[in-house]
Amino acid sequence: MHIPTRDTAQQQILPFARALEDARRPNPDYDISRWLYVPSMYCDYRYILGTAGEKPLICVGINPSTAAPNDLDNTLKSVERIALANGYDSFIMFNVYAQRATRPDDMEKECNSVLHQENMAAFRWALEQTKSGAPAVWAAWGTIIEKRPYLADCLRDMIRIGNELGACWYSAGARSQKGHPHHPLYLRKDCTLDLFDVAAYLEQSL
Repeated sequence: MHIPTRDTAQQQILPFARALEDARRPNPDYDISRWLYVPSMYCDYRYILGTAGEKPLICVGINPSTAAPNDLDNTLKSVERIALANGYDSFIMFNVYAQRATRPDDMEKECNSVLHQENMAAFRWALEQTKSGAPAVWAAWGTIIEKRPYLADCLRDMIRIGNELGACWYSAGARSQKGHPHHPLYLRKDCTLDLFDVAAYLEQSL
């Protein structure tokens, strides 16, 4: 379980660029040639967790929990299986909001604009890791996006960045009655990706 120690507005947020620089240094806990882990130390927020490759599937959840390199939780194991089964050579787990909380109910009530802006820098970097073709973004946040009003605004910024970089959005599995994309957990490992009109979803469902 990860319960935030305090609101991130009360913490000094490590900028994504600095955190990425640190994450590229050798680490005794995991192989940096295989793993992407930013920040590279465990704290109350996480920008990115994934594997290195030239054709990543960027999976987007709501907020990170306790997973780390060589210690993926069941959700991340499912993300990796589905990425590989759909022809991607790697995966990047990203989140609409970067604060860690095992229970979404423990997420902070107000959006920390500093954390959000650094998270958007991380999203832009993740999209830029696709070496050929359009970056592939898998919407996979489930109904949890309704937990905080600011999450829709965060997603709106992600759509804008995705449009700038030509991202193609997908979902996997059945969508909810309100149109929310399915969470990765409990999906079949051979589940295929479907095109997802994220802008229409944002206007109709949030």
